[in-house]
Amino acid sequence: MAWVILVLSGVLEAVWATALGKSDGFTRLWPTVVFFVALAASMTGLALAMRELPVGTAYAVWVGIGAVLTAGYAMAFDGEPVSVLRILLLLGIVACVIGLKLLHG
Repeated sequence: MAWVILVLSGVLEAVWATALGKSDGFTRLWPTVVFFVALAASMTGLALAMRELPVGTAYAVWVGIGAVLTAGYAMAFDGEPVSVLRILLLLGIVACVIGLKLLHG
């Protein structure tokens, strides 16, 4: 169950990171609200997952999921550059996250 919570928390990390960018320095109400709600939920989930998973593994997986989803969203919807190399590097992060899961058993 800790892994499911961790993955959902990683998804919420991407939500709050994206909302932070869209909040325009906390000057836009709804992105700011989404940021704080997603941040609280993401951190809570990370803390719960760390009850059963090692801190280093949990944090690396959480950050990896959030980074890949945030970058993917930005490329798909916010006009960030897309290149084969960039996609391959993001897939490398995904492979590392999977590897950490497999090593943990």
